[in-house]
Amino acid sequence: MQLKFFEQGKPIAAICHAGSILIETGFLKGKQMTSYKSIKTDLINAGADWKDEEVVVDNKFITSRSPKDLPAFCRKIIEELKE
Repeated sequence: MQLKFFEQGKPIAAICHAGSILIETGFLKGKQMTSYKSIKTDLINAGADWKDEEVVVDNKFITSRSPKDLPAFCRKIIEELKE
């Protein structure tokens, strides 16, 4: 599966469990990211460099852990869209 948004330099954002839908794409290999802790092992097994941080950005790939991180997540998405 190709991720046209990433290939075109567009931001991709995922919060909470949303990162799990990217596992089958191969996109996560080598990417720094975060998520809800319950899918941490799955993401690491898919090749992600998982961090326990409020927001993680890796080349316009924006991730957050949970809804409590929404303010920082939304700010970062807006920053990335302005670039």
